[in-house]
Amino acid sequence: CTDKQLPVLPVFRENSVVDVSSCRGKRKARECSENAKRKHSKSSNGSLGRAENEQLKNGDVEAVTLFEVVSMGRNAMQAVVDDWIDAYTGDRDSALLDLISFFIQCSGCKGMVTAEMFQSKKGTDVMSKMVEDLDEDSGEYPLIMSGLYWKRFRSHFCEFVSVLVAQCQNCVIFDGYLLNTLISLLTELSDSRVRAFRHTCTLAAVKLLSALVNVALNLSVSVDNSQRLYEVELAKMASKRASPRLDRIQRKISELQDRKCEIENMMDAIFKGVFLKRYRDVIPEIRAICMEELTVWMKLYSSVFLNDSYLKYVGWMMHDKQPDVRLKCVLGLQALYQDQSSSKMDLFTIRFKERMISMTLDKDHEVAIQAMRLLMVISQSCEDVLSPDDHKNVFQFVYCSHRPLATTAGEFLYNRSRHRELVLARLHQHVLYLVDSLWDSAGALLKDWTGLTSLLLPHTSCQEQALSSAEEAFVIELILASVRQAAEGPPLSGRGAGKKVINTKEKKLQIDDCTKLTEHFIKVLPELLSKYSEDAEKLASLLKIPQYFQMDTCDHENSQVSVCVSSNALMTSLCYLCICTVCFMLFFTKAFMCLSDVLIAHNYQLQMWDSSAGTPLLYTPDPKLQKALLSFVVEHVFTSPDESECGDGRLEDLHRRRNLLAAYCKLIVHSVLEMSMATELFKQYVKFYNDFGDIIKETLNRTRQMDKMESARTLVQCLQQVWRLQSFTGAPSHVTSIKELARRFSLTFGWDQIKSRESLAMIHRDGIEFVFKGFVQQSEKHSPPYISYLTILSEFSSKLLKPDKKTIYSYLQKFAGEQVINNREESWMPLIYYRASLMGTAEGEDAISFISSDTNKQPSLSNRSRSPSIRQVNSEGMNSQQITSEVQVFNNAIYKRVGDKYHGQELFQHQDFRLTLIF
Repeated sequence: CTDKQLPVLPVFRENSVVDVSSCRGKRKARECSENAKRKHSKSSNGSLGRAENEQLKNGDVEAVTLFEVVSMGRNAMQAVVDDWIDAYTGDRDSALLDLISFFIQCSGCKGMVTAEMFQSKKGTDVMSKMVEDLDEDSGEYPLIMSGLYWKRFRSHFCEFVSVLVAQCQNCVIFDGYLLNTLISLLTELSDSRVRAFRHTCTLAAVKLLSALVNVALNLSVSVDNSQRLYEVELAKMASKRASPRLDRIQRKISELQDRKCEIENMMDAIFKGVFLKRYRDVIPEIRAICMEELTVWMKLYSSVFLNDSYLKYVGWMMHDKQPDVRLKCVLGLQALYQDQSSSKMDLFTIRFKERMISMTLDKDHEVAIQAMRLLMVISQSCEDVLSPDDHKNVFQFVYCSHRPLATTAGEFLYNRSRHRELVLARLHQHVLYLVDSLWDSAGALLKDWTGLTSLLLPHTSCQEQALSSAEEAFVIELILASVRQAAEGPPLSGRGAGKKVINTKEKKLQIDDCTKLTEHFIKVLPELLSKYSEDAEKLASLLKIPQYFQMDTCDHENSQVSVCVSSNALMTSLCYLCICTVCFMLFFTKAFMCLSDVLIAHNYQLQMWDSSAGTPLLYTPDPKLQKALLSFVVEHVFTSPDESECGDGRLEDLHRRRNLLAAYCKLIVHSVLEMSMATELFKQYVKFYNDFGDIIKETLNRTRQMDKMESARTLVQCLQQVWRLQSFTGAPSHVTSIKELARRFSLTFGWDQIKSRESLAMIHRDGIEFVFKGFVQQSEKHSPPYISYLTILSEFSSKLLKPDKKTIYSYLQKFAGEQVINNREESWMPLIYYRASLMGTAEGEDAISFISSDTNKQPSLSNRSRSPSIRQVNSEGMNSQQITSEVQVFNNAIYKRVGDKYHGQELFQHQDFRLTLIF
């Protein structure tokens, strides 16, 4: 025995202090007395009885303390409790001292309680002495120790408390001393700053309350029985009625009710003294214990505990940061909603419904699963609590990556009576995941392929119950997914670490399922293929079924002729599928992507080639192949979407076309194709800007980084080709569309004018040469046919530096000559304003768009406001006479264009005309 004896708290202050004077010197020497033999059983190594537990297993030492008996198991527990009750009846102080020592030892203390400490009232020193006897090195105590032995000890500890109260309920429990003393002890120790005492005594206290609930229930039953007996006796005739018997029954009823009231007072004392302080304890294990037992009290003794005053604690703790606490709350609520008394929880349900739904998204998988089961129980017991939107959101969990949660959601979905919600909620978007989630709960239904195919065959479907096309597609996808699940059943992507190893029984079941589906579909599949021969999507799904057939199985009922007929029909359908446009498109797309990858990889190897390894294998795609690649992209990428396709189909088609365009652009960026092959892509920059603008812009920037001059030539080639094409077709708004394309191209040069000055100068130089090609300076010569192209060229003037503008202006004079420059005819207006964009600043560079726009179109106000400023032009060296002359020419052109609109009215009186003349 250690020198330090274990003290206890002076918790017996209110009429519960033990008078131990009668215990001194006259303690009864009995075989089961623990204090008398404690010296022989206490180990000195202080390891919480581990060594002595091993000795107990080997039968070396006899167990003489309650702690040792509980550690041994539940076999001798009933007899030990009966012996303790007998000891308590003879000497309650000594027996109570043994019980107190038991709780102290279960807390991990190494000392023992003596009679002197039992009567000590020095409350300030008792707790410090108790802490000194704790195992401070390890910080462990029985309830948190690992291993199977200590897990069993915890259950034995809880059972001991329950058995103790159950055995005492008809005798010493109502003596006003035992439970009062025990409750005071546990209340004080559960409020300790030491975790071991707080944890152990909180568990003991709540288990004590649970045991008292059972006692109260038994008393309630006895009261009801006695009340019925009293009513029967009272209903007898007065001559046969025994008044003394009535009095005895009435006294018994009063006594039972008093006892019940006393038990309820004890429960209230434990709840207020222990639970209300510990349900928010910093230790999550203690909080979990409180929540677990609270839901037990509510279920067992609903008349007292099942109300909003107690339910609110469960609702609050569903927000606990520890998953174990949240899990206990959810599990407890499941039991409560399964009871018939769920109507008492209406207010709680309304208040915490959103929280219960949100817990299905809990980061802890087990909490999310049990929350889903809780919603399932609520949906069954309270039909109108969950709205259709709530069900729809919960059903989406059949697609989650965690399979246990998905299968639970599948079970919830299957148990719903309105299975048509499957299609209405659009749950068929990922049928493979849906079937996998439903497989555990609805496997028999999903494997009823006869019933599923009967929905599709024309001779078995009624006209009134005919399925729509969307519903037929869903059924086909459901059949295909169920066949795959039955034949293979591997974890889907994201739902398992690897393929599950199946045992012999599961393997046999899988073979049987394959045999059944083979025998069924080999008969009905040709008929289905014939029915949906014109629906490529449904046909493709049906043709995936034969890959799961058990080919070595053949039903003896099928003759060779029927097998041949079925095979012939299947072969015909396969041939039809191979020649359909959809499959060819898939083949072409795959071939294009593979060829692009091979060409890019080969080009990369050339760049990384080590010259010491020898001469590399050079390959350059011939012009025929380059044109074929370009034609494929133009034909299959730059097309308008099919109006008949739904939103998801359009997105998939757009994703496919973007992949094709990106692959082709990689060929240009990696120098596999010539840069001039990007001309056709750049032509579509404006028209398909929303779909492919980012890809085309990135390609333009990459090509400019590779070779600025060649990239600029590609842009010039693009603009000139578009100009020739639209001028030839005579499109009325061709100038506006090409002008917008040129403006977009100019924006890609950014703000660094120095870095792009050479390429911009080349664009202007080639544009001037394109306009005046073959032009001879004659006074009566008409303007060049492509002179309006200067309107397009003016979009790039704002990016030029001032010295470069003067150089380009000189180059323009070289081609046009002074005689043409001074020409003020309307056909030369593009030249005038292109020159103004070179001589002026950015404000006047877009003014030419007004002159070059379509004659049937009125000039826009924004373009008018951007006309070149007279003051700005004058600052570049033009004299006042030249300015006056140009303004007069411009006014004449304006008068000619808009004069007919106002039918000879005074033009200067109209606001539109006045705004037009503002430069």
